[in-house]
Amino acid sequence: MKNPQSTTAPDAIKKQVCDWIDSQRDLLLGLSHGIHANPELAFKETGACKLLVDALSDAGLDVTTPAGGLDTAFSTTFGAKSGPCVALLAEYDALPDIGHACGHNLIATASVGAGLALASLADELPGQVRVMGTPAEEAGGGKEIMMRAGCFEGVSCALMVHPAGFNIGAMPCICKTDIIVTYRGRASHASAAPERGINALDALVNAYQSVAALRQHIRGDERIHGIITDGGQAANIVPEVASGVFFVRSPYRKGLERLRKRVQACFEAGAQATGAELEFAWSEVDYLDLRSNQPLEEAFQANAESLGRDFIPPESMAPMMAGSTDMGNVSHEFPSIHPMIAAAPMNVSIHNRAFADYAGGEMGDLAALDGAKSLAMTTLDYLYSDALQGRTQNVFEHSESR
Repeated sequence: MKNPQSTTAPDAIKKQVCDWIDSQRDLLLGLSHGIHANPELAFKETGACKLLVDALSDAGLDVTTPAGGLDTAFSTTFGAKSGPCVALLAEYDALPDIGHACGHNLIATASVGAGLALASLADELPGQVRVMGTPAEEAGGGKEIMMRAGCFEGVSCALMVHPAGFNIGAMPCICKTDIIVTYRGRASHASAAPERGINALDALVNAYQSVAALRQHIRGDERIHGIITDGGQAANIVPEVASGVFFVRSPYRKGLERLRKRVQACFEAGAQATGAELEFAWSEVDYLDLRSNQPLEEAFQANAESLGRDFIPPESMAPMMAGSTDMGNVSHEFPSIHPMIAAAPMNVSIHNRAFADYAGGEMGDLAALDGAKSLAMTTLDYLYSDALQGRTQNVFEHSESR
C-alpha cells in the first residue's frame, strides 16, 4: 500500500529484495565474473548480452533482443502497468587492451541483479520495472541510439550505478564529442624525391600542434585530447595517409558546440598548410552532461548507507575530475541518477589495469551486490511513494539545461 506522505518503501519489502540478492550471490557473481573474464568492445558484447539475457529468461521474464536495432541490446518489462516505470540500465562493454578497467561487469550485475530481485515479487509491485541492456557506452552511445528507437517509451525515471574508488551520489560528467580525421597526401621516396610527395603526417602533426596551442586558450573546465592512429608505414616513404581520433569535452552543450568549431579549424589548417586533403567525421552521438536528480540521488545514498557504505561529499572531488557518459543523454530526457560505488581503494582510478583487477575481485563482488541492493531499494522507494515521484518530477522539470 502506498503512503503518499512517505518517501521510502516498507522496510519488509526492502528486506525481501536484499535477502533474495544474498540468496542468489553465486548466480549474480557468476554473471560478473563471466563478463569480466571475456571483455568485449562496444557493439560486440555478444557473450555478455547472452549471459544476462539467459539469466533474465531463466527467471521467467520475456526478454526482447536485439533491441533498438542493436544486436547486443535487450529489454524486459514486468510489474503493474497502472503505475510508473523505473528503468534499470546495464552496461557491459569493455576497453581496448585493459578490459573491464571501467568495471562495466559490475554495472551489468548490479542492474540485472536488482531487476531479478524485483521480479521475484513482481505481482506485488505498484508499478513497472524495465531492465535494459545498453551496449557501447565507452564508444558509440548505445543509450542515445535506444532512446531514438523508442526503447525508453513509458519510462518514468532511469537508474544505474558505476564503480569507482569511492562512494558518491553523482558521477561528475561533462559533454563529449569525438572526431575521426584522415589526411590524404601523395606518396614518394622520402630521400630521392621528397618534393614529389604531399606529407599527410605533416598535416596531422601540424593540426595536433594547433590543438595543443588551442588548449592554452580554452576554459579550465574544457578538455581536448587525442591520438594518432596511422602515421605512415615506412620512414623512407612520404606518408600518403595519416589518421587520428580526438575527444572534445565541455561542461555544457552550448560550450561543446563552440569548442567543436574551434577544433575543426585546427584540422582544416593542417590541410591548408600542407596541401593534403582532409576527411573528418564527428560522432553521430554526442554525450551530454549528467543532470543527476537530487531526490533519487538522496534515496540511493540513504539505501547504500543502510548497507554500511560511507559517501564522500561532492565538494571533496578535485576540480574537473570528470568523465563523460551516454547516461547524460538519458538524464536530459528522464529523471536519472548515476551514482558511484566503491569497488577499489580510493587511490585506484578507473581506466587502468589495477582497477580491472579489483573489478574482478572481492571488492568488486561486494560493490556488485551492494549496488544491486541499493538500486532495488531505490526502485521500491520510487514505486511506493507518490511523494518521491512528485519531488523527482518537480526537480527534473525545473533543472536547467545549458
